[in-house]
Amino acid sequence: MSAAPDKQARRDRGIAALLWYGTWAASACIAIGMALGLVPSSGGGQGMGLYGYRFVQAGVALFILLPVARVALMLAIFLRERDYAYTAISALVLLIIAAGVVSGLH
Repeated sequence: MSAAPDKQARRDRGIAALLWYGTWAASACIAIGMALGLVPSSGGGQGMGLYGYRFVQAGVALFILLPVARVALMLAIFLRERDYAYTAISALVLLIIAAGVVSGLH
């Protein structure tokens, strides 16, 4: 077996693991937030609703950041493999994402 398919398989497993565990973490965060939102307050206030809302926000943020994390992981993998063409492409994609975020903040 040659080294190229082995590298590709290892790269694919790493990216798949990031997306798999990231999706589960974000889903769990949202589920915890929804459960906290259902806890009644003993003092007549909002109870755990505010904390639940924060957990849901964090879960949605994780879902939004997963593709960015994937590109960042690919950048690191390509840099480690000394594949400079794909490293440059990944860096350019991250730069475009960052420019979009910065322009959206103004």
